[in-house]
Amino acid sequence: MALVELIMPKLGESITEATILKWHKQPGEKIEADETVLEIATDKVDSEVPSTAEGTLEQILFQVNDVVPVGAVIATIRTSADEHSPNGNGRPDNSNTGQVNQKTYDSEDRKLDTVTYVQPESVSHWQKKPAEQSGKDQPVPGNRFYSPLVLNIASSEGVSMNDLERIPGTGNEGRVTKKDILSYVESRKSGKTSFQTTGSEYANTEFLQEKQKETNVQSPALFSGNNEIIEMDRMRKLIAKHMVDSKRISAHVTSFTEADVTNLVQWRDRVKKDFEKREGEKITFTPLFIEAIVKCIKKYPWLNSSVEGDHIIVKRDINIGMATALPNGNLIVPVIKNADQLNLIGLSKQVNSMANNSRNGKLKPDDTSGGTFTFTNVGTFGSLMGAPIINQPQVAILAVGAIKKRPVVIETAQGDSIAIRHMMYLSMSYDHRIIDGSLGATFLNAVAKELENFNPQREF
Repeated sequence: MALVELIMPKLGESITEATILKWHKQPGEKIEADETVLEIATDKVDSEVPSTAEGTLEQILFQVNDVVPVGAVIATIRTSADEHSPNGNGRPDNSNTGQVNQKTYDSEDRKLDTVTYVQPESVSHWQKKPAEQSGKDQPVPGNRFYSPLVLNIASSEGVSMNDLERIPGTGNEGRVTKKDILSYVESRKSGKTSFQTTGSEYANTEFLQEKQKETNVQSPALFSGNNEIIEMDRMRKLIAKHMVDSKRISAHVTSFTEADVTNLVQWRDRVKKDFEKREGEKITFTPLFIEAIVKCIKKYPWLNSSVEGDHIIVKRDINIGMATALPNGNLIVPVIKNADQLNLIGLSKQVNSMANNSRNGKLKPDDTSGGTFTFTNVGTFGSLMGAPIINQPQVAILAVGAIKKRPVVIETAQGDSIAIRHMMYLSMSYDHRIIDGSLGATFLNAVAKELENFNPQREF
């Protein structure tokens, strides 16, 4: 018999954790290889986790609504296989998954030792250390075991390691549970705790100052009158956090311009029936806009970058995120990978596929990861223009408004004249940490010129 650990899978380069939505299997139930064991969700997409082996579900280590870091062991499966994997412990090699709580088993599947790895991006002021055990397998004072979820909560709430070790644990072997630390945080805010965090326990002064600002919250609002109070769903909460974090991280600046897209509109009206008949796909304005954006990114590559500390990471791949509204009113951003390598037909098929999969809940985790620049069409619902929020860790997001017919002054060889033209506003929010107004405005106007100079005689 062998015990196989089911690991929280990597769901994209920027995803570090996922929430458990539903367990399809319970301990004692048989599982086939590749059969769905549970459903999980991130701030971008919901997904199913299949079994990596055939056997019986031995143990579930996290419950519904628990937030679990990527690489953590979420369940164990008992199999009838005797062979051992290359890492020598009867389990798949998870050395590249950022695994937490790696366990070693002997031939009878008894736990021999446990090592706790603290993810540095989540709790940078704590160090990696072994979880030593006494003869009775009790936690050693000053060296207790903490789950990744507890460590993440402690980091986000400004709880020092010293205070964490003094919180009474109600879990197995005296471990601090999610309920324990959240109870402590609430007590600390109300001033009922007997011990308080001191600033000297933080190596990063800026981190402490930021946490002090976060604790200066207003009292809960009192509602009166005829009101309806609606709790945000899980995705809306994640979107809200993502938007607030982006405003905090990036120095937002928004520039505006307008474009005469008459040639583009008339060309699409002329070819859309033939396009659908030949390609089996409808052609919308979105692939035409993305095509123009890609051309300009090649001229101004800094718009296709990210910021990490004092470094600018210019991305060679051009992966365009496409903001898409869901039927429930929420928002998701599927990504068209290597958009610069697709022609107009390829872009159209990708755009339509991503939009349909978004609305039908068929997106895969990889479909929302790896974006380097985001495009959003705020004109879909009639808006003329908008000031979008940057999709982290990108540095720019471009929005287009509704296309409207307006009388405008145009220059001709015979002089100025007034004509009815199809006009559209464009706006772009960009990170002023690295994108100055001159570059931002130059890029935005370059996109507008690409659309204005669209060749009405081109073939698709």
